[in-house]
Amino acid sequence: MPQVRLSETEERVYQAVAALEARGDVPYPDLIARETQMTEEEVHEPLHLLTERGLLHREDSPMAGLDFGPRWCARQPA
Repeated sequence: MPQVRLSETEERVYQAVAALEARGDVPYPDLIARETQMTEEEVHEPLHLLTERGLLHREDSPMAGLDFGPRWCARQPA
């Protein structure tokens, strides 16, 4: 399986999502931004690029009326 080259920002965002999941925190954009010490606007593009590459996937809130925004989950390599 070929390795995917990530920019420094993409790597920071991916590591933040994985760290949040490992601690049992829900990886919402605000927590990802805090973890990376970036703004939510700055993590927006890397989140979408990582999703396009198949490294993250977006999950919308499953509970009606309690939408805290999308959560981003790391895809574990097979």
